[in-house]
Amino acid sequence: MVIMMLAWYPCNSYAQKTIIEGKLTDAQTGEPIPYANVYVASSLLGTLTDDAGKYSLEIINKEADSLRASLLGYRQVTKPIVRGHVQTINFELSPQNQDLPEVVIMYTGNPADALIDSIIKHKKENSFQAFQTCRYDAYAKMRMDVNNVTENLLKKGIMKHFDFMLNYKDTSDMSGKTYLPVMITETNSVIYERKSPEAKKEIVQATKISGIKKNELIKLTSDVTLDVDVYDNYTQLFEKNFVSPVADFAHAYYRYYLIDSAFIQDKWCYHILFKPRRKQELAYSGGLWVNDTTYSIVKIKMRISEDANINLVNDLGIEQEFSQINKHQWMKTSEKIFIDFNPIEKTRKIPGVFAQKTNVYSHFIFDSLTDERIFKSASDLTIKEKAEKKPDAYWDTIRPEILSRKDKGVYEMVDSIKKVPIFKMYRDVTYGLTTGYFPWGKFEIGPYFKLFSYNAIEGARFRIGGRTSTKLSTKFNIGAYLAYGTKDNRFKYGADFIYLPKKSPRRALYASFKYDLEQMGKSPTSKATDNILSSFFNRGPLDKLTMIRQYEVAYEHEWFHGLINTFVINRREMFPLGGTKFVIFPESQEDTVYAGSITTTEIGLDTRIAFKEVYLEGKFSRVTIKSKYPIILIRYRYGIPLAQENNYNYNKLNLGIEQWFHLSTLGWSRFRLIAGKIWGTLPYPLLKIHDGNESWLYDDYSSNLMDYYEFVSDQYINFYFSHHFDGFFFNKIPGVRKLKLREVIYFRGLYGSVSKTNLAFSEFPGNLRSFGNEPYLETGAGIENIFKMLQIYAIWRLTHLDDPGNMNVQKFGIFASLYFSF
Repeated sequence: MVIMMLAWYPCNSYAQKTIIEGKLTDAQTGEPIPYANVYVASSLLGTLTDDAGKYSLEIINKEADSLRASLLGYRQVTKPIVRGHVQTINFELSPQNQDLPEVVIMYTGNPADALIDSIIKHKKENSFQAFQTCRYDAYAKMRMDVNNVTENLLKKGIMKHFDFMLNYKDTSDMSGKTYLPVMITETNSVIYERKSPEAKKEIVQATKISGIKKNELIKLTSDVTLDVDVYDNYTQLFEKNFVSPVADFAHAYYRYYLIDSAFIQDKWCYHILFKPRRKQELAYSGGLWVNDTTYSIVKIKMRISEDANINLVNDLGIEQEFSQINKHQWMKTSEKIFIDFNPIEKTRKIPGVFAQKTNVYSHFIFDSLTDERIFKSASDLTIKEKAEKKPDAYWDTIRPEILSRKDKGVYEMVDSIKKVPIFKMYRDVTYGLTTGYFPWGKFEIGPYFKLFSYNAIEGARFRIGGRTSTKLSTKFNIGAYLAYGTKDNRFKYGADFIYLPKKSPRRALYASFKYDLEQMGKSPTSKATDNILSSFFNRGPLDKLTMIRQYEVAYEHEWFHGLINTFVINRREMFPLGGTKFVIFPESQEDTVYAGSITTTEIGLDTRIAFKEVYLEGKFSRVTIKSKYPIILIRYRYGIPLAQENNYNYNKLNLGIEQWFHLSTLGWSRFRLIAGKIWGTLPYPLLKIHDGNESWLYDDYSSNLMDYYEFVSDQYINFYFSHHFDGFFFNKIPGVRKLKLREVIYFRGLYGSVSKTNLAFSEFPGNLRSFGNEPYLETGAGIENIFKMLQIYAIWRLTHLDDPGNMNVQKFGIFASLYFSF
């Protein structure tokens, strides 16, 4: 919580900067030297000269004392730096004739391009693909810091209560920013990889977390979740596909420069710098060292482009080193990843989060795995029992490097923060703004966005609600609410209960009750009718609500990772409003039935299949963060004919499949296919009333230009497809690309039918009808990432434009919604 707490407070100064500019020229001719390497000696901080041989560099590193310039064919020159000053340092480089090992490169163009071609050609033998299986040990250390923290910040106003944190402040060599370490986690794992069929399995032998106690960080920082293979064509980071500098088609995205050569690990290597060809592309800038005989990458340092179209991530860098394990095979043996998160781009005045991950790989064993059943596990990541119980002596033995003093002090500092009385207020305010609930002892009041709303039935609606917090129990949660409408003068209420005896594998018992208004034909993902946003952004009056009384009990059972069954039983009563009745024409009776309610009792079984899904485990719920395979949902309900007045016996089956996938640098797509069928003779409220949307808020799961109560079916199929270009076109338009806008298109098709028996069984309300012979189709195009949190769609309805049953068809509309992605 300290990270979010500090993010609220701006600071007014930062570490003393050293700003250097200058020019590189040939000592003999005086001509400028373009694309030369200028960097802080013994540091990763550096830059390239431009076409005119000029450079500029900003340094915030208290250890920096000298600047070095080098280029292949010239003697390198090192000059001293005057720290904390703006200065000009020019270099004159003298040509140097070097006796290099004989290497024959049949290439008439840029020699760096030739070396890159050789790396691409020898990918297979230099990557893991040279073997069928591999087993190795992996040590990982992940640290999270609050950066841009200064003395001014911690000595002013209400932040002065935390000035003791200055004892832990330091400066990053990678980013030059000041930071405070707030969390550190270590893991020791065994990793198994298989080439064909491709598989990877990580077994965490031990883990140690200090600072923020959050075991889910193991999943976020594991090798299978944050896996960067430079030999792959793409590296997937924060939902984006970054093109590797050695991708098969890398020349279309990068420019390369051969700048130096030297011995590394007793192997002669060439140093190649690379940078993107175009602005704002998902590519890297950096350099790599390549061996002159095997063409294996020996070292690589790369950072995402400064203007890459990605949110919150101000900087991201990756360093990897490779070693020759046997006479032929090179393997990645160390890796460092750093990520600079901040809501404001390129700032040193607003605190953000700095994450650093260090990986060390060792003890490689190739093609010795005799039992490959380990890959049949439903999860790519397994944490052994008692992994958190390892003693300090164990860590002292397996750690490849000694923890720094700052690392060791993390737990002590966070523990001290929690003892500051005002910290609780910061934590509670942050929690309330992000969850909608404000802590109150062992309870939480909210959600605040449902305190007031308005609709045509209730008029002004006031609601008060709350739930228990984890201070009362981490095993169960109880929630309840009470609402009142000033127009219908009726109270509504509801309550729910969840008991969670086990999180992995998940076991959960649910129970709920409600007596409230409900909009039938409204998707579960759209804004609730009592959400304040629904009151202001409706396309029409909310006057099609139905009163519901419902009791439900469910039990969720996770058999193993990726397969969950939920057993459900519920009783549901539906009451028409305004003194109307449900009109039913039963075949067994001559007289029409005017029913004041419809009652059903159901039992059901839900099945969710999500193979090798990666998720975050919340207090009582889960959120999917990564799923390589399709997610399959199967829902079955059986109507039990218990009530004498409403003897409804039916079966309902719903099948759904959903997946999202990347399309190289063209962005990513998502599709959803849902099919359903209902067996039985039923009144219209028990059929499938298709999800419409009568608001101006876009909903992914609804037909946005379909009205509520417009179409009904007892068998149906629903298809949805969207593609997010992630700025593929806007990034190429000067002026527009600075806005970092992103393009999106989508298409939805829906078709169904109603049996003659069900059409004749009850009287349908005015506009409700079947599709007939024509499917419902709509399409849209939109702009995402407006102010980093807004998307706007233009949507066209393509069919059912002139239906006699609906004379006010909305053929076109502009919709908006809050939407965030990296």
